[in-house]
Amino acid sequence: MIEWLFVPAAYLIGSISSAIIICRLMGLPDPREQGSGNPGATNVMRIGGKKAAAITLLGDMLKGLIPVYAANVLELPAELVAATGLAAFMGHLYPVFFGFKGGKGVATSVGVLLGFSWVLGFAFMATWFLIYKLGKISSLSALIASILSPVFAWFIAGNEAIVAASLIMTVFLLWRHKGNIQRLMVGEESSKAKG
Repeated sequence: MIEWLFVPAAYLIGSISSAIIICRLMGLPDPREQGSGNPGATNVMRIGGKKAAAITLLGDMLKGLIPVYAANVLELPAELVAATGLAAFMGHLYPVFFGFKGGKGVATSVGVLLGFSWVLGFAFMATWFLIYKLGKISSLSALIASILSPVFAWFIAGNEAIVAASLIMTVFLLWRHKGNIQRLMVGEESSKAKG
């Protein structure tokens, strides 16, 4: 069915690295070769400032949101909507256009969750904000919000496919943040954590 083209299309959209493109357009160093080496908003802020980071963050969120939103507008089955969101997320982590070396996925996962349900996406962001206000550690905020997202999905979306996609994203987010987790466990993670 032609609807299944949403999945590979979402992966290709997710593979567009906002960090690398924004840095090139703004004359900044390649984020894969500066700072932490991670092509994400946190590292872009480190090497290019808040404006570049904000644009990168927005771009990463939109590439998760747009494919899922389009799938919902066309009223595709929930399983296909979930697969579309997961494909966009995996595209960010393993971008075909950039040697399959992408970012950690937090912003894109937020975009996907917003596409699944605005309430679900805002629940993630509210959790991140609350934890950050309490601890001032961005990675910890993202990890806790990620761990809770499948629970939020269960109560808010109430669909097994959406819950499964949220759980899979959580597993990959935890894996991609393994260095942050190790530093948290020994008390070495800071508000300027590598990302």
